[in-house]
Amino acid sequence: MSGLRPLGGTGLDIAPLVLGGNVFGIGGMDRGPSFAVLDAFVDGGGTMIDTADFYAIYLPGGKGGESETMIGDWLARRGRRDDVQIATKIGGPMGPGMAGLGKDYLPKAVDACLRRLRTDYVDLCYAHVDDPETPQEETAEAFDALVKSGKVRSIGASNFTPARLTSALDIAEAKRLTRYTACQPLYNLLERDFERELGPLCQSRNVGVLTFFGLAQGYLTGKYRSEADLGKSRRGKGVQGYMAGKGPTVLAALDAISAERGVSLAAIALAWLKGKPGVTAPIASATSTAQLAELMPALELELTGEEMALLDAAGD
Repeated sequence: MSGLRPLGGTGLDIAPLVLGGNVFGIGGMDRGPSFAVLDAFVDGGGTMIDTADFYAIYLPGGKGGESETMIGDWLARRGRRDDVQIATKIGGPMGPGMAGLGKDYLPKAVDACLRRLRTDYVDLCYAHVDDPETPQEETAEAFDALVKSGKVRSIGASNFTPARLTSALDIAEAKRLTRYTACQPLYNLLERDFERELGPLCQSRNVGVLTFFGLAQGYLTGKYRSEADLGKSRRGKGVQGYMAGKGPTVLAALDAISAERGVSLAAIALAWLKGKPGVTAPIASATSTAQLAELMPALELELTGEEMALLDAAGD
């Protein structure tokens, strides 16, 4: 497939937009709408779907595993596994004694993910959050064993500081163990700490980058323009903070490019991310095929240098 990008040292080539699975099986996203979004994403050229065992234990009534279970049902229905890439995350709190990156828990967590996903391997498995209580040598050895078992094809780090990612990489390389070859950081037009240390680190160590919250919890879609808009979804309250500071300036820049290009603000914000140094692809989720259709142009959209500079300045 044309347009694929190598994801760091994972050995994977992926489309430059990843579908976020945090919505599947949750809040009305049952089989019908979940399967429709998944089908449309793959039919439109998408390759990687991102999920986590943790989705969505944090919501009222959530038990965890809802997203993986829905994706697993979809994989079983379509009857093909080798033309999609599944990334999941483990280590977040799933219940008493079910958290962290220890050698006893990691294999159990991966096996539970595989059962829910109804597959015998995942293409990419992240440490969802850092675990300072477990020696990084122990975690590296546990992940290495999982890769050698064939259950995990590559590993990544999510929500790691530059210092902790550096030490994890150094330890794995010194011991000749499988190392993190992908990273999942927070990065968008309004939250750009990634550019200071983590981004250059990932580039220098050949770590692929898949960004989360690329649309600033939906603010960069332009859906939330005023306080009155905050009630439009359950995410509204989390968006309120973006309305101050540079938020309106960034929306104005996105509006200007959208008017010229004829594509959604969301697609432009995602295209800006995939155009930044070291970023392989942004992750974005959709709760309907109509919402997904606003995101999918980001697969092909290439912003000009002038457009990138305009957005850089707006959010700087």
